[in-house]
Amino acid sequence: MAIRSHYYLSIADLAHARGPVAALSYDGAGPDDLSAAVQEALRTPSLFERWRAMQDEPDDVDPTLGATDPSATVSAHVHDLRIDVDLITDLPMSIVRQRLNLLIGASWQLRDMRKA
Repeated sequence: MAIRSHYYLSIADLAHARGPVAALSYDGAGPDDLSAAVQEALRTPSLFERWRAMQDEPDDVDPTLGATDPSATVSAHVHDLRIDVDLITDLPMSIVRQRLNLLIGASWQLRDMRKA
């Protein structure tokens, strides 16, 4: 049984928070757009499937990387010139990290993680 975790993240400069591949990258303008994009990336296989299709051998990609959490919740808000993100999911950090990196690159920082 998966452990539900609460991740506390921050993004120093949302205006420059973009993933390395434009076709997969976050393209919103504010905290609400960001939280919607991350939530969709965790709840549905859409981002994973687009990324997998870009790989040299899509059929060789480990299917467990495509795990989703339909009940994942994400909220983001401005706090002292940065964006704070609260993310609750039962997905492991390895999957959360991959989805965040696809969407916003290395622009995020994990500040804390607790059992939800």
